[in-house]
Amino acid sequence: MASGSSRSFRSRESAQKRRILCGYGERPVLRVSETKENSGRRFWGCVYYEVNDECQFFRWADPEVGSEDLHVARLKRKVVALKADVKAFEWKLKVACVFGMVGWVACVEVVGMKFD
Repeated sequence: MASGSSRSFRSRESAQKRRILCGYGERPVLRVSETKENSGRRFWGCVYYEVNDECQFFRWADPEVGSEDLHVARLKRKVVALKADVKAFEWKLKVACVFGMVGWVACVEVVGMKFD
């Protein structure tokens, strides 16, 4: 029952968004904010958003989150980036170890050949 009601809510919500038109009579486009204050936050904007400044249509697509939530989101993105860095460094360390072992074996072989 709950899934049916949530589906109908979503369909009503999307139907309402389809009826929204900008000042040019066009359907707005979903965009992602790149400002420092709202980084990654989605908003609806005019199709001609960066082309023509006459239409000022703007509406947030998601509810506003508190500054603490934004901080948590930034920290989560930072954790993901740091984990990727750790993986890259681990790979480089493994490659360096393999080259070191191969170099060590080569040195032992060369030294062994001199004493034979």
